Amino acid sequence: MKNQFYVVFVLLTTTLSLAQEQVKDSILPVNLTEVILIGKPTQLNEKQVKPLASLDEYLQQSGRIDMIKRGSYAWEPMINNMATERTIVTIDGMRIFGACTDKMDPVTSYVEISNLSEATISSGQEGSCHGPTIGGSLDLKRLRSNQANLGWSGSLSSGFEFNNKQRILGGMVHYKDSSLYADANLTYRKADNYYAGNDKEIMYSQFQKMNASIVSGYKFQNKLIEGSVIFDEANDVGYPALPMDISLARALITSFKYEVVPKSGLINHWENKLYYNTITHFMDDSKRPDVPIRMDMPGWSDTYGFYSKGKATINKHHMQFNLNGFYNRSIAEMTMYPNDPNENTMFMYTWPDVRTLYNGIYLEDELEFSCHNSLKLNGSFGYHQNKVANEFGLESLQIFYPEMADQQNRLLKSISLQYKHQINNWNFSVGSGYGERAPSVTEGYAFYIFNSFDLFDYIGNPNLSNEKSIEGSFDVWFKNEKIKTGITFSAFHLLDYIIGIPDNNILPMTIGASGVKIYNQLSYANLMHSSFQFDYRLTDYLTWNNKLQYSYGKDSEERNLPFISPLQYQSQVQYKKNLFQTEINVRGNATQTNYSPYYGENSTPDYAILNFSAGYNFKWTSQKLLVNAGVENIFDKYYSTFTDWNNIPRMGRNVFINLSYAIGN
Repeated sequence: MKNQFYVVFVLLTTTLSLAQEQVKDSILPVNLTEVILIGKPTQLNEKQVKPLASLDEYLQQSGRIDMIKRGSYAWEPMINNMATERTIVTIDGMRIFGACTDKMDPVTSYVEISNLSEATISSGQEGSCHGPTIGGSLDLKRLRSNQANLGWSGSLSSGFEFNNKQRILGGMVHYKDSSLYADANLTYRKADNYYAGNDKEIMYSQFQKMNASIVSGYKFQNKLIEGSVIFDEANDVGYPALPMDISLARALITSFKYEVVPKSGLINHWENKLYYNTITHFMDDSKRPDVPIRMDMPGWSDTYGFYSKGKATINKHHMQFNLNGFYNRSIAEMTMYPNDPNENTMFMYTWPDVRTLYNGIYLEDELEFSCHNSLKLNGSFGYHQNKVANEFGLESLQIFYPEMADQQNRLLKSISLQYKHQINNWNFSVGSGYGERAPSVTEGYAFYIFNSFDLFDYIGNPNLSNEKSIEGSFDVWFKNEKIKTGITFSAFHLLDYIIGIPDNNILPMTIGASGVKIYNQLSYANLMHSSFQFDYRLTDYLTWNNKLQYSYGKDSEERNLPFISPLQYQSQVQYKKNLFQTEINVRGNATQTNYSPYYGENSTPDYAILNFSAGYNFKWTSQKLLVNAGVENIFDKYYSTFTDWNNIPRMGRNVFINLSYAIGN
């Protein structure tokens, strides 16, 4: 299998080189980057069947994203079946790092759909414009009214979901004149425990959160300055799949941007940004009735960053650059309180105040041969440094690594090629690439972090090498007035694959743990992700959309990798006419047969659920009232999926209603 991936890489590279023989000057209208539209000042949410859905639900629309669920809140996005160690999630290009050792706070949990206009998903090295990655990137783009009509506008939203009694309240205000624009929004959500199929209550699945966002910009001549703030706070968040909950998850995300559109010269767009974000996260088990020993586990993450990116066009070359960097401080603690008051508490650092510095440059050149052909080459080079700043934490890790230094320096590289071809109604794309990543803070410096999925304590390894990836991909799409159909395929051969390996010489610290795993490296692992889409417009008002996904993953010992998708399917029929829309859809999985007992996984059975929704948009001059309602999981199916941590069941039958009142231009 390893040799086959090398052969694919060589063949793809050769094909791309031969493609350069055609030379004509034109603009190629082919862009295969996947974009999920969420909301715009023009009220794109009017086209959604559930406008007040969570961001997690929106992201599941993608053919490349799956969500690891540990509760009803803050799901972890996977791109190409790779979790957040191997991918990058940014907000408007800003790097943000969670403060939870158990991944209870992915970056996606600190924004709301009211903040966002779209989510851009890039596969593999196509996503390296934001930094070193293996699986790809997800960039969440903020909502701005700088392209809206002049004047004031605003909206009020309210929603209710009957299953978990989720209450949703929100409001937005937009303003724009000839030089100034401003956007502000506020969203509040509160939910009780939800019920799985057959009316089974899932304890500790409640949550509440508040999210506020402000973006304001000023234009003068060909320049723009913009400042933005996001404040997000969640309290009393239950995680039924984990042994602990969250008492507080708070984020402050700020940025200042300076943008120029030069009137002459090589560069036709130049954007510069300084940003800062801080995350505070408190895990506790105070609401759990029976625990062997009480624990508090707070964590903090602070990130300072910048980027300077631009675009230039020279003849047939469309070029981009991105000079970017960040400095992050990650620290996490654990305090254990014995049941016997005469015993002393025990304290340790689970992340020993790790400081990460990265500076890199990304370059891209897309060469257009004709209106039908283009070749894109991109590459990046970066310097990555980790430093353990806490002496006590360093000494703890030196128990296992006596020669360990407090600092580790790395060079990270990537390169990729993509050839695009369009003929009549067909679009083709083929690509190959190579990338590297550094170990995450957990992989390099974890100290007895308990994983409730496989029941092992984990210890980091600061001596890990860079993980490398060789990838190949292709897309084939056909589109006319009635049909849109296509296939996407990506394959990854990961060298020096980082994974936890059991060490029988070390005793676990967590009561009930099966043992200790130390992060180590296998010689390689192989992953493949594929999807098929078929959309058909039956009439001017009626469409039928279908999607199939399948993935494959094995390590060098021929063991299945965890969280690899079995066959997934979705099919929906949607009717839209004038101000009315309705939709019925079915989605499900085949039985998960290629599961991984070695990595703590078991099989999940097949399932299928049916959903229905309808909406109507009432309009009066400058006012609108949007009403959406529906039923999810109509037949109250009890089920869990391959991404549900410890087989936590998903929500049963759920009736929802969303109301949105808008006024203004």
